[in-house]
Amino acid sequence: MVDFDGHPIVVAVVLGQSSLVALTAASLARATRACEIVFAHVDQRRYVVEEKADGSVVSASADPDFMGDDVNRVRQHLTDEIEAALGDSEVPWRLEYLAGRPDRALAHLARAIDAAAFVVGARTHRRRRVQEFVGGSIAINLSHHQHRPVLVVPTAVIDWKDSSPWQ
Repeated sequence: MVDFDGHPIVVAVVLGQSSLVALTAASLARATRACEIVFAHVDQRRYVVEEKADGSVVSASADPDFMGDDVNRVRQHLTDEIEAALGDSEVPWRLEYLAGRPDRALAHLARAIDAAAFVVGARTHRRRRVQEFVGGSIAINLSHHQHRPVLVVPTAVIDWKDSSPWQ
């Protein structure tokens, strides 16, 4: 177990994610006096060429015919979304662009920076539910394959009386 006091928090982020995830991470970071929040985006269309000691990676496209590189565009969009959510955050933060399988990439980052915990957003879209059924959710995979706690942030309010159990 890694003590919460003063250790970083790793936050899994995707484009268009609810700002509640970043806000929850910032609240947890303030409460635990985290030294930083490390937001991490994992691009599954890329593979890791080199893992660095600070948790960052050098990656390449898994598609040999793909000539474009949208890493910088995605990184900038994510940075803009995080800045919009956090404003002037009391806790320093940075963004890491990772590659490969999300649970493994996030676990490697957390181990490298000695993070106390993970914060991930709950998926709410039906298509994502199918993906999670096939590949498992990031939160579940993280909770089963490493020792840090995983805080799952609900990103949509569900009125249970208006929904059937199979929706």
